[in-house]
Amino acid sequence: MVKEFTQEDDALLAELGVEVETKKAVTRTPREERIIAGFEEIQRFAEEHGSAPQHGEERDIFERLYAVRLDRIRELQESRELVAPLDEMGLLTGAAKATLADAEELDDDALLAELGIDVEAPPITELRHVRSTAEKKAAEEIAHRDKCEDFETFKPLFEQVQKELDSGLRDTRPFEMKAEIEKGRFFIVSGQKAYVADKGETTITDQGRTDARLRVIFDNGTESNMLMRSLQRALNKDEAGRRITEPTAGPLFSDQTIDGDEASGTIYVLRSKADHPLVAENRELVHKIGVTNMSVEKRIAGAHLQPTFLMANVEIVGTYELYNINRTKLENLIHRIFEPARLEIEIMDRFGRPVVPREWFLVPLFVIKEAVERIKDGTIASYVYDPDKAALVRRG
Repeated sequence: MVKEFTQEDDALLAELGVEVETKKAVTRTPREERIIAGFEEIQRFAEEHGSAPQHGEERDIFERLYAVRLDRIRELQESRELVAPLDEMGLLTGAAKATLADAEELDDDALLAELGIDVEAPPITELRHVRSTAEKKAAEEIAHRDKCEDFETFKPLFEQVQKELDSGLRDTRPFEMKAEIEKGRFFIVSGQKAYVADKGETTITDQGRTDARLRVIFDNGTESNMLMRSLQRALNKDEAGRRITEPTAGPLFSDQTIDGDEASGTIYVLRSKADHPLVAENRELVHKIGVTNMSVEKRIAGAHLQPTFLMANVEIVGTYELYNINRTKLENLIHRIFEPARLEIEIMDRFGRPVVPREWFLVPLFVIKEAVERIKDGTIASYVYDPDKAALVRRG
């Protein structure tokens, strides 16, 4: 048992001529404390999700913030040395780069603003429950609407959008960035559909940010002449605020885009190099199927450190480009098709905790290729996967 010395013990040791070493309290500057606190937040995120925060529009807004912050810590030697003793997860060894312009020059408040999140004042000056001038102005612009005199021109657009939402031709997703606000696009704010009918000349604010005057038509027959940043703030503050996606059109899978197509991502099929007995015995059948909007090579970087990749390197055995389609829904569809063949496997992550990855399946590669073809021609809804036959079979 280790006994802590009391003040009396120290005095006794001094009488006996034994010098007592007193540990000096480590003092850090406010900036160093912020860096450490920020890194600890990143660690908590990585521990919870099993990997370092990643960049990408489909990622949670705070994951993107953590990813940029981690990049800055990695790049600045002073910051790296400060948090290195805390880095038990190896987060400082990554090489991802920030996707926001000049991210290394921005503090957290500026990063949040760049990502479209309003920043509260520091606690010492914060007036709780009192909105900032900018927030008041944004709320007033959203609330102040006039009757849309030519609403009959726009009414068919709203009706068509609703039909396309009902049929699945369009979808809704969380609003993320100001760059999404363009003429001709639809949003849902304060429970109403909003259509950007016009967008004026882009200007630069005193803070160096872009803005523009909009004509926004609402589905209740009103309109508002508001600033782009006001609509952005309203969408960010509305938990139900959404962007209505563009209608799915053009090729679903193609090596080339046609004018008007928007690249959506890539379906990737991976084969594991893990030495786990279950994987080793079924190497040619065990495949991970996923969808990503980044390069597959970048997606699998550091696979041996991530539970989702079975803590092992992988081999790319198939990729399929896709356009104008909801990545998440497509991935869910593929996983639902092969659900009967989902691989039940438990592995240990870097911290010795059990993890059950959910994107690995015991399916031959040629069946995965067939499923992709049936998604392309629209017949996949008529098929299910039969593990006993190792084939897609017609329902019923």
